[in-house]
Amino acid sequence: MKIKVINPNTSWPMTEKIGLSARLVAAPGTEIIAVSPAMGPASIESHYDEALSVPGILQEISKGEAEGVDGYVIACFGDPGLYAAREAARGPVIGIAEAAMHAASLIGSSFSVVTTLQRTCGMSWHLAERYGMRHLCRNVRACELPVLALEENSAEILNRIADECRRAIHEDGIDSIVLGCAGMADWCQELRQMLGINVIDGVSVAVKLLESLHQLGLTTCKRGDWAYPLPKPYSGLLQPFAWPQGK
Repeated sequence: MKIKVINPNTSWPMTEKIGLSARLVAAPGTEIIAVSPAMGPASIESHYDEALSVPGILQEISKGEAEGVDGYVIACFGDPGLYAAREAARGPVIGIAEAAMHAASLIGSSFSVVTTLQRTCGMSWHLAERYGMRHLCRNVRACELPVLALEENSAEILNRIADECRRAIHEDGIDSIVLGCAGMADWCQELRQMLGINVIDGVSVAVKLLESLHQLGLTTCKRGDWAYPLPKPYSGLLQPFAWPQGK
């Protein structure tokens, strides 16, 4: 199958890291296409950034539909534009927060999210509520690292993430750690070994979920909420986004 992994920010070094993490778990015969949109924020650290990342995500979905992509990963822990992307896509679209939280719910009774900046913690709490995971999510913790700092493969960055994970283990009484940024994905295995606890990266889980759905022949339902958008004119800069795309 063909999976497009969309890093909604425009950082190509981070996209390469995310793509590598996806390829490490992909089954033989699964093609991983890791992309950054041509337009959007350099990093996503606010509701404002998240909103302005969505047109670029939808543009990549449109390209993927023309290229015969079978499924999509939204590789940002805010799951920006997830429902809009599902409306536009034939195949399944999975957000990494959605994937990671559901995986945590299947292997334990509690988890904490370890993310980047304190200002984004509320966004993770909102997603836990949306996905019905609020009762399992014990805490959302910030390392106070800007997202783009995760481009560095440094021991200092890894240790700051590990230290916050240790505080979560000792103070929150949890079964699992959910990594709250796609830029942390390539440290998942190392953190498991350092901490001796399940550490869940949503990029990897989303890839395996897409493979399973594809094998089962399941696609996005085109009745109800995730039916294709209604045809109508769009104005100004959004004119190319009118449905059908480009009309």
